Amino acid sequence: MSARIRLWGGFAVAAVLLFVVAPGALSDFRLNLLAKFLCLAMVAVGIGLAWGRGGMLTLGQGVFFGLGGYLMAMHLKLADAGPGGVPDFMLLYGDGTVPGWWEPFRDPVVTVVAILVVPTGLAALLGLAVFKRRVRGAYFAILSQALAAAFAILLIGQQKVTGGTNGLNGFKSFFGFTLSDPVNKRMLYFIAAGVLLVMVAVTRLLMRSRWGELLVAVRDQENRVRFLGYDPAGVKVVAYATAACFAAIGGALFTPIVGIISPADVGVVPSIAFLVGVAIGGRATLLGPVLGAIAVSWAETSLSEQFPSFWTYFQGALFIGVVAFLPNGLATLGQVWRRRRAGPGTPDDESGGPDDGTPRSDPHDEQEHDPADSLTGRTA
Repeated sequence: MSARIRLWGGFAVAAVLLFVVAPGALSDFRLNLLAKFLCLAMVAVGIGLAWGRGGMLTLGQGVFFGLGGYLMAMHLKLADAGPGGVPDFMLLYGDGTVPGWWEPFRDPVVTVVAILVVPTGLAALLGLAVFKRRVRGAYFAILSQALAAAFAILLIGQQKVTGGTNGLNGFKSFFGFTLSDPVNKRMLYFIAAGVLLVMVAVTRLLMRSRWGELLVAVRDQENRVRFLGYDPAGVKVVAYATAACFAAIGGALFTPIVGIISPADVGVVPSIAFLVGVAIGGRATLLGPVLGAIAVSWAETSLSEQFPSFWTYFQGALFIGVVAFLPNGLATLGQVWRRRRAGPGTPDDESGGPDDGTPRSDPHDEQEHDPADSLTGRTA
């Protein structure tokens, strides 16, 4: 069976599981939890592209997740207040007037456009400022993490317009649909599932494009790519901005599904949690980040219900175990098993390869294939 057939077969199986099996097997409460996990998986898809393929350790995705979430929350609060109305928390904490920069978000079209454009544009500007100066590695990771911490502090300090530590909550409707209606909650789940599948498909196309090859080449041989006449900064900016857009969409759907967005959802700890799920699932694969994010979130919920005081230790043990014994993530478990079963000397094509979403060059073994060679038309 070819890798392409396996890939599209996997998409078909995922669609059946998300749209048929899960709604039929799970209660409304559990289905709503799964919808929340799918929103977190959207962030993971972007991290997999930026980190797994581009080598950018993004520790600040909570910023873009939060931007999308708060932009959606602003619209929902204004919609609940009615035409010309004032959100309830502004009556409690503020002077009873709506700031001028809030007013455009009464329009749902403006809100959707802002969710797509504002985080993506901010990421592009930050990326240009950072990558043009050739900041990378640990320095980029620290910078992105500091950005997440600053964003959370900013939200807490602006209580009159952001709700402070309480965040924005108590939403009653979503684009005219009542959120208390179980049918509408299921509608939100189906929207989240469909958006996630589209994101995975888009990521697949990006990975298989010439730009995807160039991104891997920049990850492995940035100086050589620059010598060949390409601009590594521009390539990184596209990946970083795409990851930010995915995170913002996940945050925008997270807000009505969960019913709240607060600084606790966008700071340093949530940003690291996004990364943990991607690492456990397999950052260099197509579906690994999605499966890892969902699995970690589901385990966190289940363990916290049964072991309220110890679930974080189980989570830490899982992360350590995967990093120690399966450094490429759980998504590569099948490849490892097939290689050991086939014995030494098995070609790479037998155990996966570019067609199943894995990088053309393994970050742990750059001698097999140098992506920069494909840019010059040479073979390894």
